[in-house]
Amino acid sequence: MAGSLTLDLRIPSELQQIEGVVEEVLRSCATRAVDVRALGNKFKVALTEALSNAIICGNGEDARKEVRVRVEVRDDVVIVEVEDEGQGFDLEACTEDPTTPENLERDSGRGLFLMRALVERVENFRVVGAAQGNVVRLTVRHPGRTGHAA
Repeated sequence: MAGSLTLDLRIPSELQQIEGVVEEVLRSCATRAVDVRALGNKFKVALTEALSNAIICGNGEDARKEVRVRVEVRDDVVIVEVEDEGQGFDLEACTEDPTTPENLERDSGRGLFLMRALVERVENFRVVGAAQGNVVRLTVRHPGRTGHAA
């Protein structure tokens, strides 16, 4: 990430890790004087979906594989990157409207749709090099600072 990291953590690919990671991200934002209440439930849901996709789709729920979460707080945005060890995907091709008749019965495809509906920007890209993986980047605007840092 371009600016300074507020949080950089790694977790095993276990679904029970999600709630704690979401809370840790919110605490991290709060220490940077971001009003986490103003971020709202939309942010929590989008982050939960990104983590769930990384664990289930990216890493196949293999607890030996890690999910990395990086958070950067800027003056008006919070940027969260969720990285898995998977092969990646085409964001456009995988984002389908789950409310259309042909998609109502599908078991998958809702997470990306929700993320894109809930935050300002969703991007994905491959990481190449020694540690290869897939990254989903969520960008959410926050309305301002709380006026103090913890």
